[in-house]
Amino acid sequence: MGQYIMRLKDILSGEKDKMGKISFPDRAILFCGILYNKNFDLKKVEEILARYFGKIIFSSSKFEFTETDYYNEEMGEPIFRIFYAIDKLIEQDKIIELKLLSNKLEDEYFTINSKRKVNIDPGYVTKAKVVLPTTKNFQHRIYMGKGIFAEVTLRWRKGSFTEWEWTFKDYRRKESIEFFNKLREYYSNLKSSGKI
Repeated sequence: MGQYIMRLKDILSGEKDKMGKISFPDRAILFCGILYNKNFDLKKVEEILARYFGKIIFSSSKFEFTETDYYNEEMGEPIFRIFYAIDKLIEQDKIIELKLLSNKLEDEYFTINSKRKVNIDPGYVTKAKVVLPTTKNFQHRIYMGKGIFAEVTLRWRKGSFTEWEWTFKDYRRKESIEFFNKLREYYSNLKSSGKI
């Protein structure tokens, strides 16, 4: 009996050594995706982003948002899309608070007669992926807490970010991919220099 107990201890000890150890991911770099009515002053949006999220490093080119008419009634037409890279490294789970903050900012600064004129979508970039938080649940989204879910919107493959079957159409566009590739390069340089 004693031999069996010793053998069991050996097995359990070996399994313990093989168990994965808890570790924490590197900080990620923040970005904000903006949808806005063309008649709205984009400088005000940039001012609010800088005040509450951090210094803007660079932006994507602007392009008209024609992939869906989901926002047309609320925001009015035409609607444009732009992305901003933010000079801020965040712990990845902090994206929950930033999403909740963006909702408050939309209500406080960018809502007229109960209709939003600006939509703010914070997210983060790592070397492997682009992640977006959302209040909407779906089969590919994971619950993060406080009513916020998250999805991997783009993945890094063969030298560029690329889409999944669920990726929003505007995130698949050339202008978007160029922005995220550029932000990943910036982030990679920070890692190489030991700043992350």
